[in-house]
Amino acid sequence: MSSLLQFFSEEVDFKLSDEKVIHDWIIQSISQEKQNTGVLNIIFCTDEYLLDLNQRFLHRETLTDVIAFDYRENEDEVSGDIFISAERAEENALRFNQSFEFEIFRIIIHGVLHLLSYSDKSSADQSIMTDKEDYYLSLLPQ
Repeated sequence: MSSLLQFFSEEVDFKLSDEKVIHDWIIQSISQEKQNTGVLNIIFCTDEYLLDLNQRFLHRETLTDVIAFDYRENEDEVSGDIFISAERAEENALRFNQSFEFEIFRIIIHGVLHLLSYSDKSSADQSIMTDKEDYYLSLLPQ
């Protein structure tokens, strides 16, 4: 199956500045993890939209910056939906003293890593995930 990576927005007017560069970076990152890209959708949305997903599907009552739904049918092919709150990204960027664009990229790769079966539940898992995020962010063209 050939890969299909698409970007969407729900209830928010958001578009990446260079989708082609980010598209290629995501596929390269997945490939470095010895996986193939299947059907992958990245959906930018509002806090409210993401909170509704969090409540309905994960039974959590908290705001979050990203939720990834894994739809893989083959073990070596990453498929799923990654929902990203543009509002959370904006607040995170201010809190972590990063540019909004960099924070969006960090959240994208965080969601991709979840689809690659990385967890952030324990502090050890969080450390691995942060190292992976930093590594893949370093591969972004400047």
